[in-house]
Amino acid sequence: MDDYIPFEQIPFGSDNFAENPEPRCPCVLLLDTSGSMYGEPVRALNEGVRLFKQELMLDPLALKRVEVAMITFGPVTIESEFHTVPNFHPRELDTTGNTPMGAAILTAIDLVKQRKSEYRAGGISYYKPWIILITDGAPTDDWEQAALRVHEGESAKSFAFFAIGVEGANMNILSRISARTPLKLKGLMFREFFQWLSASMKMVSSKNPGSAINLLPPSGWSEL
Repeated sequence: MDDYIPFEQIPFGSDNFAENPEPRCPCVLLLDTSGSMYGEPVRALNEGVRLFKQELMLDPLALKRVEVAMITFGPVTIESEFHTVPNFHPRELDTTGNTPMGAAILTAIDLVKQRKSEYRAGGISYYKPWIILITDGAPTDDWEQAALRVHEGESAKSFAFFAIGVEGANMNILSRISARTPLKLKGLMFREFFQWLSASMKMVSSKNPGSAINLLPPSGWSEL
């Protein structure tokens, strides 16, 4: 009986597949931290990311199912590999450099592909991953290959890619990268956007993997 572990001691948000065999709902935050995001934009972005975690922490099922990874670009940095919400600890982001968006997108797609392989190896079912791109500029590197990979991935239903343009973003290029129509953020309404994203993650993670999902309308935070 020495090996007995009371149920309540098993962490609800464990990343360990043996401790937490729930299906996983992966989400990559792909965040522009180039120099143009300096000041109020990055402050509002940091607040939004913190709110995203806080909102998900309130949902017992999302705690066990949603996994968040975070990549910043300017330069491209994997800030956090995939972790369940309690183990996702985003640092305070600052700004520097250019906007290597193409390389960042490819990094996110590769990270998703790797994580899906780990799910399969661990016998864990999963929902279609989401990749959320937020940028206020235009790519300063080659982005055509990234656009091709996004369109191929969407066509194969390998992931869902969402592009969110902040004031100053080149919406024309975003529309060529994303298979879905990119959305323009109203002002710096990151809080409202991340509330929408957390509500969407809660809704998706409450269903069975593979279930049809009607996305919540982007009301309040996007310019139509």
